[in-house]
Amino acid sequence: MKSLANKKKLRILFISRELISGDLSYRLKQEGCDVKLFIKDKGQKQCLDGIVRKTSNWKKELVWVGKDGLIIFDDVGYGKTQDKLRKDGYLVVGGSGDGDLLELDRIYGQKILKNAGVFSHDFDTKSFTIKSAIAFVKKNKGEWVAKQNDHNTTLNYIGNIKDGSDMISVLENYKNVLGGSCKVSLQKKTDGVEIAIGRFFNGKQWLGPSVINFEHKHLENDDIGPLGGETGTLMWYEKNDKNKLFQQTLAKIKPHLEKSNYKGYIDINCIVNKNKIYPLEITSRFGSSTIETQGEIHTSPWSDFFLSLAKGEDYNLKYKKGYAINVALTVPPFPYRTNDKNIINSDVNIFLKEMSKKEFSHVRFEGVSAKKTTEHPYYTAGNLGYVLYVTGINKTVQKAREKVYKIINKIIIPKSFYRTDIGTRFIRKDQKLLKNWGWI
Repeated sequence: MKSLANKKKLRILFISRELISGDLSYRLKQEGCDVKLFIKDKGQKQCLDGIVRKTSNWKKELVWVGKDGLIIFDDVGYGKTQDKLRKDGYLVVGGSGDGDLLELDRIYGQKILKNAGVFSHDFDTKSFTIKSAIAFVKKNKGEWVAKQNDHNTTLNYIGNIKDGSDMISVLENYKNVLGGSCKVSLQKKTDGVEIAIGRFFNGKQWLGPSVINFEHKHLENDDIGPLGGETGTLMWYEKNDKNKLFQQTLAKIKPHLEKSNYKGYIDINCIVNKNKIYPLEITSRFGSSTIETQGEIHTSPWSDFFLSLAKGEDYNLKYKKGYAINVALTVPPFPYRTNDKNIINSDVNIFLKEMSKKEFSHVRFEGVSAKKTTEHPYYTAGNLGYVLYVTGINKTVQKAREKVYKIINKIIIPKSFYRTDIGTRFIRKDQKLLKNWGWI
């Protein structure tokens, strides 16, 4: 998929904190772009060695990328920097200073959603220290959900006992380990179907169709085990702008995004039932594994699309119709974070068994690097345990699943693990409920 922008070989400076969307930098290189990648996190700096050219100081590369090149940020925390770079005349994809607040400050994000009319009922996110959260749950008995104010999900826990005793026990453990002043947010647990809606925004208008997606965050099948990052995704592109989910969520915050000159991808994860919508959180960046799944769906070059987005221009995105599935292949220490080298499964060969070039195109790198050898060139890298994703798309969810797991069966990563049920909850239960309720 070669880019029209690359008649002059578009320069792209790709800036990442911990490599949420490393495969995207590789795909941009494959399109013929001249890419330089910066990774801030020390434990992740090794990732994509031998695959994408690196830089150790992105600020020194501003002269190189120039004001006709493209700067892409794949994470929150750089919003004010993005605002300044745009003011200075650079073409930037990522979000905005306000976009950072929408995700990192859950109270602020909920306030913006409520003021926009996304929801009016009592579903506020409450911020606490761990010590005060324990006192709150003891006084307000019920099933609560604990979350952090970033995309590190180590402390996240969904309560299952009606008097809140399991949540209190978990918070007490956090207090003993982390101290009582550590911050945590609480939301009231609610029944329904979890579903997310996302879309790209160019500062003035939406680009491409809305993106309906279903996150799978538990470590094990049937949503058992600890919550980690994304272990898999089901997704499709919805071209009907009048769809109920979009109109009741993202469409209502468009004026707010315009005001902050937001340029990037934004997503609202929700619980819906027959009558109400409960917005859980805003993601104001590329999602992992959202962006890798979108790479399966898009047929237009990413570089052309992002260039139009950064310039605030319209773009006729070409994409595949159908259901896309993404499965994450992970190794220890996932879903936790540690610097213990006895646990981190890095520098281990990745073995591909008789995989065709076409099948390999559905393999998407994250914690992977490459060495100069024809036999087993790829190996695990980084300290987060995310190694790679495998994606596929088809007219039915089941057929898409079959394509993905057929490829996975040709990949051997020592000590790796993955879920085998991505998409089955939708087939078994969620699709019927969402259709009956009018959400899809």
